[in-house]
Amino acid sequence: MLKKLISDADADLWNGAMQRAEIIFFMRENEVKQTMDLFSLFKTHPVDQAIVDQAGKYYRKWNPSHGIDPNDAILAATVSLYGGRIITQNISHYPMPDIIVHEGF
Repeated sequence: MLKKLISDADADLWNGAMQRAEIIFFMRENEVKQTMDLFSLFKTHPVDQAIVDQAGKYYRKWNPSHGIDPNDAILAATVSLYGGRIITQNISHYPMPDIIVHEGF
């Protein structure tokens, strides 16, 4: 799926700042080159005040019923405010009706 997206001239690949941080913080030394090569294909969207404020609303609403974490809420808020869609294996983490979510594989 990633190969298809990369080859699509109309596709603009982004990742959220928090999702990038989760991967960067926990990668092993032998994973650095491949991980950074992969990240070079993506732009990273910053987290701003509007995203944090929207993420707080999502978290308070959806954490009790769906167990979303702050990073899920931040990614959902980023997509809600700036467009795009989320491609993930964790579809249940994104129950927000105003965002588009697709299964990753």
